[in-house]
Amino acid sequence: MPTESLYPKVNVPNTDLWTFLFERNDKSFPENKIIYRDADTSRYYTYEQVKSTAIDFGKGLRSLWEWNKGDVLALFTPNCIDTPAMIWGTHWAGGIVSPANLGYTADELAFQLKDSGAKALVTQKPFLKTAKEAAKQAGIPENRIILIGDEKDESFVFKHFSSIRPLSNIQRYRRVKINPKEDLAFLVYSSGTTGHPKGVMLSHKNIVSNILMLSAGEAGNLTWNGGIDGKGDKILAFLPFFHIYGLTCLIHQSMYAGLTLVVMPKFEIEKFCSIIQNHRITFAYVVPPVVLLLGKHPIIDKYDLSSLRMLNSGAAPLTQELVEAVYKRLKVPIKQGYGLSETSPTTHTQPWELWDKTIGSVGTLLPNQTAKYMSPEEKELPIGQTGELWIKGPNIFKGYHNNPENTKNALTSDGYFKTGDVGHQDKDGNFYITDRVKELIKYKGFQVPPAELEGLLISQPMINDVAIIGVYNKDQATEVPRAYIVLKPGVEGNSKTAEDIMRWLHAKVANHKRLRGGVRFVDDVPKSASGKILRRLLKVQAEGEEKKGMKAKL
Repeated sequence: MPTESLYPKVNVPNTDLWTFLFERNDKSFPENKIIYRDADTSRYYTYEQVKSTAIDFGKGLRSLWEWNKGDVLALFTPNCIDTPAMIWGTHWAGGIVSPANLGYTADELAFQLKDSGAKALVTQKPFLKTAKEAAKQAGIPENRIILIGDEKDESFVFKHFSSIRPLSNIQRYRRVKINPKEDLAFLVYSSGTTGHPKGVMLSHKNIVSNILMLSAGEAGNLTWNGGIDGKGDKILAFLPFFHIYGLTCLIHQSMYAGLTLVVMPKFEIEKFCSIIQNHRITFAYVVPPVVLLLGKHPIIDKYDLSSLRMLNSGAAPLTQELVEAVYKRLKVPIKQGYGLSETSPTTHTQPWELWDKTIGSVGTLLPNQTAKYMSPEEKELPIGQTGELWIKGPNIFKGYHNNPENTKNALTSDGYFKTGDVGHQDKDGNFYITDRVKELIKYKGFQVPPAELEGLLISQPMINDVAIIGVYNKDQATEVPRAYIVLKPGVEGNSKTAEDIMRWLHAKVANHKRLRGGVRFVDDVPKSASGKILRRLLKVQAEGEEKKGMKAKL
C-alpha cells in the first residue's frame, strides 16, 4: 500500500499566489511588520511596502511594456530584498517568473532566456555584462533589461525597477485573473542528464500548497511575534533565491508567516556568524557544507550564535557525524528536509522534537501527499525495502516546458512523480534517501549533469573520450565532479595537461560545474555493449584511488 502522510490534511484553496498572500483574511501580523531586511544596509520592506511596490511594478509592466498574461520575466541576480516585489508584481500582471542561476555564463543564461521565451530580464549592475550578452543572444532588447538593488546605471541606459511604473491612467490597470491550477507562477530550471537544463513548470496552486505543507511541518515553531525576544523569529537568508529551496522556503514562507528574513547576497562564513550574532537570528536553512563549517571552522568561536533555535538542512544528504559535531560544539539542533524543483520543493521534513531521534532521516511525509518506493521493474516495495521514491500531491509540477518526452518519463498516468532518488522508509513513517537513480552529481545542492560536461570535453582538441562521475569530498561535505579522460595519441597525461583541460572547461561552464574532483587519465572508458558509460566501474576505481591516497599519506 502507498504511504499516506501522517499529518492531517490541509485545505489548499483554489487561489493564486497574489490572493493567497495579499488578499487574505487570516493574517495575524500587522501591515507594518518588517519582512525583508538587508543584512548590509538599513534597507527593509514591510508587508505593506512589498505589496504596494509589487502593484506599482505590475502596473508599470502593463503600462510601459504592454505585459500580457503568460509573459515571462527572467531574474539573474544575487539575493536582494527587491526580488520579492519583482516576483509578485509580475504575478499581479499575469506573468511568469523564471529565476536563473547567477553562476551561469552568458551562453548558459541565453539558453534559459530562449527556452523560457523571456520578454525581459532583471539583474544588478555588477552582472550587466553577462546579462547584456545573454539578452542579445536571446533577442531581448536592452531596454528590457532592468536593475534592482542599490546601484543604478549612471548612463541611464538601463532603468532601475523603480522607474517601471505607469505614467498615466493608473485606474485603467487591474490585476490579471489567474487559473491557479493551470497558470504558471514559476518556470525554474533543473539540470537533466541530457545536458541541457529542463524548465520545471510550477503552477500557482503548486506553490500555495507547498507553503501550507511547509507551515504544517514547522508546526507553529516559527512565529511572527515569538522567537527569543518576543519580536518574532528571524531567518537568515543566504541560500540563493534563484534555487527553488530559497524561492519557496525563504521568500514565500517568510511573507506568509510574517517572519523577518535577513538577506545576504552571498555566503561568507564570518559574515554569516556576525549577522547571526548582531541580528539575533533564530533559524536558518542550510546545506551540508555550511554545517561542516559550523562544526570545524575556528572562526565560529569568535561569535555568539546562541540565538539559533534550530537549523534545517536540505538540498543534499547530511551525515549523522556532522549533526552531532555541530550540536556538541554549539548546542544548536539540526533537522533535515527533502524536496526537489519538481515538488515545489519540500515533501518531507523532520519534526522539531524528533531532530535527534531520527538523525539521517529526511523526516516524514508532509500533508496531502502519498508516496511509495518502487523496484527497478516498477513494482511497489514493502516498508523497509530500498527502491526509487515516487510521490503524488498538489505540489507536483505540471511537467517540463516544451519537453513532452521527459514529462512522460517523469509523471505517471495516475499522478505520481518519479523522483529518481533511492531510499526506504521505516515502520514509523520516517523516510531515508540513500542514493540516486539519476546520474546527476550534486555539488552543494546544485545539480551537475555529467553528460553536459562530457559533451563539452569531447570537443576539446586533446581528448579522445571522457566520462564524468561524482566523488565525495569529505573536506567539503559534498560530491564533486571528476573527469576520466582518454587522451589523443601523442598527448602526454601529466599535471600540465590536466590543468590545461580544466582551465579550458572552466571558462565554458558555471562555477558549480567545475572539475573540483580533478582529472584522471585512463586508457579507455568502460562502456556497455550499447555504448552506455559504466559509471559504477569508474566509481569503484575512484574508491580504489582514494584508498591508495590514504595509504600513501600514512
